[in-house]
Amino acid sequence: MSVTAEHVVELFEKDARARKRLAELLMSEPDVRLAIINAVLRDVATKRDVAELRRELREDMAKLEARLGRDIDRLYRLMIVTVLGILVFIATTVLARLLAL
Repeated sequence: MSVTAEHVVELFEKDARARKRLAELLMSEPDVRLAIINAVLRDVATKRDVAELRRELREDMAKLEARLGRDIDRLYRLMIVTVLGILVFIATTVLARLLAL
């Protein structure tokens, strides 16, 4: 019977004690241990990564707040113009009726 990689994997899947022993053996080898640590570190966010993300988020929020501020100012001006238009319409309607008497 030939031993295949698939067979070895299946055996490790079935035997938790053997998996633990293999992990201990691998971790006792300095080169293998360093390779595993480096692989894990590549996937871990560093403090610098978090700080950079925080800075980018703050910049994006500041841009959004500035944009919302401009939009609110524009909406306020539009509302003022609309109210003034309504007041002018009411005033001209009242004046036209008074002059028609």
